[in-house]
Amino acid sequence: MRVTIKKFIPDRSRPGLTTTATGIVSQQITGGNWATVGRRRRRRGGRRVQRWQGKEMCRRVEVRVGTLNVGTMTDKGIEIADMMERRKVDMLCVQETKWNGSKARNFGGGFKLFYYGVDGKRNGVGVILKEEYCKSVVEVKRVSDRVMNVKLEVEGILIYVISAYAPQVGCEIEEKEKFWSELDEVVDGVPKNKRLVIGADINGHVGEGNRGDKEVMGRYGLKERNVEGQMVVDFAKRMEMALVNTYFKKKEDHRVTYKSGGRCTQVDYVLRRRCNLKEIGDCKVLEGDSTGWWSVGWFWR
Repeated sequence: MRVTIKKFIPDRSRPGLTTTATGIVSQQITGGNWATVGRRRRRRGGRRVQRWQGKEMCRRVEVRVGTLNVGTMTDKGIEIADMMERRKVDMLCVQETKWNGSKARNFGGGFKLFYYGVDGKRNGVGVILKEEYCKSVVEVKRVSDRVMNVKLEVEGILIYVISAYAPQVGCEIEEKEKFWSELDEVVDGVPKNKRLVIGADINGHVGEGNRGDKEVMGRYGLKERNVEGQMVVDFAKRMEMALVNTYFKKKEDHRVTYKSGGRCTQVDYVLRRRCNLKEIGDCKVLEGDSTGWWSVGWFWR
């Protein structure tokens, strides 16, 4: 299963969504910026491309996974579903939904949101799935209004998709420690030999360069590392994960995931197990219209 990841982020200097998606095109909607990372490969004769490997025939199927801070899901469901359809995003992790409850809700175009929240004014996480993948859901673990995990079985392969929303810089240290403890527990619960993707608004800056941290990140972060960014790096080391965004050399405009008051930073990340990094073809931040920036990756099964 090969994954190609690109990143898309929203403009937080105004109300909007924060997204991550894979694709090569960027587009704008109301409230943020969207981007897709990569193109689907052409199919021969209208069928999925098949190739021979040794004596076995292997079929490669692309699954696109993204992450987006939506700011709120209220009145944005149809807009997000439309964008996912046009950008061919199959699974989207969303943060800061600000919806109370533990439910699943259908949107237009066959998309379904699995979400969890305890306060209609803050936090909340979810995962939006394309219709064909809704039938593949095996289990949904709603850990808290900052962490949830959706387990899918796609053509015999288990894929765990985790949506996470870290506390902001000004939050109490106890709240931050609680978040990382919850995320540790969820990742620990995923078997090492299974596919795992985390789409998260980490609210931390891991910084540029990777001296001493080559096993978990590349050299292409942004600005300087802060305390919250160090927490991200420490988590990646504990869980043998890797910060995909930082492995691809891009212009600064294609690394920025947050803009406010003239400041440009990188706080949204896609994480994968280090052992699966070879499945990733690219990761890029593209600014769309109104929903925000996306980080998206696709897997080859």
